[in-house]
Amino acid sequence: MTAKNETGTAGTETALLETFYSCFAKRDHQGMAACYHPDIAFKDPVFNLQGRSVAAMWHMLCEGGKDLRIEASGIGAANGKGRAHWVATYTFSRTGRKVVNVIDSAFRFQDGKIIEERDEFDFWKWSRQALGPAGFFLGWMPRLLQTVQATAKGNLEKFIQAHPEYADRKD
Repeated sequence: MTAKNETGTAGTETALLETFYSCFAKRDHQGMAACYHPDIAFKDPVFNLQGRSVAAMWHMLCEGGKDLRIEASGIGAANGKGRAHWVATYTFSRTGRKVVNVIDSAFRFQDGKIIEERDEFDFWKWSRQALGPAGFFLGWMPRLLQTVQATAKGNLEKFIQAHPEYADRKD
């Protein structure tokens, strides 16, 4: 029996997460964005985003990840919260190095959509794979994380400039 909660049924929320990861596996950024509440808040070691910029990030990553493979497991939801474990396998474009990133995600739901997503992964492990020796020797240092964050933010800002549908509206 599926437990009811304040935002719908756990089964509906689990189905929403399954749809999200199914779309992600197909690099269907529009399908992923449809799973999000307009006021979505997203955070991982690299990004801290809200609203349309979250959809822009996934669009950028799906479009740029020509060999991106997503394998999700442990998808579930109850009491307005959800979780998933997933593995992203891809070639890091800046170095051409293969990355296998293991991620654990936590979600909150509102109005039948994902309102909050928090992704956790081992940045040092990621940096060793993506950046090679520099990541191995410097990946534990805050300065490298800050550099990666700034570069990713700059790339996303350029992407949003080229895709005005993600720009903040000044109504």
